Amino acid sequence: MGAVNQLDQLKKVTTVVADTGDFEAISQFAPEDATTNPSLILKAAQMPEYRYLVDEVISSVDANLSSSEQMSLCMDKLAVKFGEKILQVIPGRVSTEVDARLSFDTHGSVNKARSLISQYEKAGINKNRILIKMASTYEGIRAAEILEKENINCNLTLLFNFTQAAAAADAGAFLISPFVGRILDWYKAKDPDNDFSGANDPGVRSVTKIYNYYKQSGYGTIVMGASFRNTGEIRELAGCDRLTISPQLLDELSNSYESISTKLKPDNTGAEINYNLGRESDFRYEVNSDEMATEKLAQGIRGFAADQEKLKNWLKETYK
Repeated sequence: MGAVNQLDQLKKVTTVVADTGDFEAISQFAPEDATTNPSLILKAAQMPEYRYLVDEVISSVDANLSSSEQMSLCMDKLAVKFGEKILQVIPGRVSTEVDARLSFDTHGSVNKARSLISQYEKAGINKNRILIKMASTYEGIRAAEILEKENINCNLTLLFNFTQAAAAADAGAFLISPFVGRILDWYKAKDPDNDFSGANDPGVRSVTKIYNYYKQSGYGTIVMGASFRNTGEIRELAGCDRLTISPQLLDELSNSYESISTKLKPDNTGAEINYNLGRESDFRYEVNSDEMATEKLAQGIRGFAADQEKLKNWLKETYK
């Protein structure tokens, strides 16, 4: 019997999710689930092999709608179309993101989520295969609370802070995506000479604390580490409920054969973590007091909104 690569070792203790809109890359690594966002959809839509999908979407939009309505519908249909194709090559779920510009609009986020689910259902896809992805703002968490009661499962993303994680679990969110690599980026920029490798990685420490707190408190919310910068971060979180990984890092793991040990275990969560969830004002103050979380959350929302705009402009330019 040959040596087992690190990706296959990881799959034994963690559900592996592909972080890409490229469904051919997804099928290569056989993950359980897949996640997308506006940046990944933009990248995939511009690939020549997926041009036919964009053509299909454009031709399906009602020409009698106003240009802004056409474009809004086109963007949603494109996200759903890529989701449909991804679901053909994975057994689990795909995460589809609500427009980042709705990150501070609970009502708008809920309506957009319902619209996306409706489009999936029209394509014959049950909502239990979809995760609606929204930023972990106070409004995003409230939107998730409403949607979960309608059995629309949510993935709360752009999560950098323990307060965000505690509020998300209290709201009954199906899944959270704490961003490991972006936390590391911030600390490295602040203190470039520090050793942030292995267990010293602040992103790894953040996810470990959240995972341990959830297991101690009996929360059912799934912890899915995201935004990895290297395979070392992934190995340090082996055993986490799920990890969403880019094709490049999936490839590195599949070509490495060193042994991986399970780091996170539901029955070995260390010292008890005590935390009292406060009111909305407490949430806002605690997140605001965390300089890293405040900066990275704002930057992440701006980035996704900018890529949404880039996708819109690319579609306008390509299909004049």
